[in-house]
Amino acid sequence: MNQAPAGAMSEADVFASPLLAGVGARHAFFTRRGGVSSGLYATLNGGTGSRDAPHSVAENRARMAKALGVAPDRFAVPYLVHSSDAVAIEAPFDANERPRCDALVTATPGLALGVTGADCGMILFIDPEAKVIGAAHAGWRGALGGIIEATVAAMATLGANPRAIRAALGPCIAQNSYEVGADFVARFQSEDSASAPFFAVGARAGHAQFDLKAYIGERARRAGLGAFEDLGFDTYADEARFFSFRRATHRKEDDYGRLVSAIALG
Repeated sequence: MNQAPAGAMSEADVFASPLLAGVGARHAFFTRRGGVSSGLYATLNGGTGSRDAPHSVAENRARMAKALGVAPDRFAVPYLVHSSDAVAIEAPFDANERPRCDALVTATPGLALGVTGADCGMILFIDPEAKVIGAAHAGWRGALGGIIEATVAAMATLGANPRAIRAALGPCIAQNSYEVGADFVARFQSEDSASAPFFAVGARAGHAQFDLKAYIGERARRAGLGAFEDLGFDTYADEARFFSFRRATHRKEDDYGRLVSAIALG
């Protein structure tokens, strides 16, 4: 990402994708640092669905919008439902009228698209030639159900060419941190017969380690994307920089913060 405006947050508080740099859009994979929240939500919690103080989340999102070079009311984040639904928008929407979906796409300059996550994959897309962008939330349900392909299809309705699309995966739980049970493996194999390579033998009997990041990359390949990049971060293992739903669950904490990843056409 280009340097954040003064008073927003430092370069250390965000990550950028080399693949998405210099191609006509500003983007940011925000960490948990650089905000005003406290406690479990310290400090840059972007989750309106959390039990954090609403004014703190609003200030955090305003800082994110500023870092992206847009006004807070031009920062569109959907109501995530772990689906395979992608929606194309031309203008921002009211906070109380957020579309219930897991990806947004647009060709409107000056409109930022964001998604939240706390272990699930957050993916940013751009077709630099058609000037179409997208942001998708891909947990295991969304990835298995086709959210990546749906995002690409929605971008195509705005003129994007899949072969020209570049996509980058930001902070996401890694295979070493993602233990799953036999029922989980069986569901994947029943719905995607080619999913076996993404499971490794687990440390506990009857369990496996799932590589969500690699599976997202595979679904991006199947969608025909021109280029895909995984930034290589593990949300569960890196507490200093990332929130993690699974880590909070293992600790029996009451709630957890949400990370945000976003992109805006210049």
